[in-house]
Amino acid sequence: TVARARKIQKFLSQPFFVAQQFTGLEGKYVTIADTIRGFKEIVEGRHDAIPEQDFYMAGTIDEVVAKSQLRKG
Repeated sequence: TVARARKIQKFLSQPFFVAQQFTGLEGKYVTIADTIRGFKEIVEGRHDAIPEQDFYMAGTIDEVVAKSQLRKG
């Protein structure tokens, strides 16, 4: 779906070490395996209930889930 594609687009905006001075966000190392796992889970619809903005500048899919849970309270 378009919603999942937009989440993938945001998810791939991982905070890079080289961009830290511009974004103010600490860079994170994410393994290719973690990236693929997150991508797969998004495509499968396992995170359809999570708002799109929670995927932006997150490292792993686990961080996306944690960010979403923090926002919910």
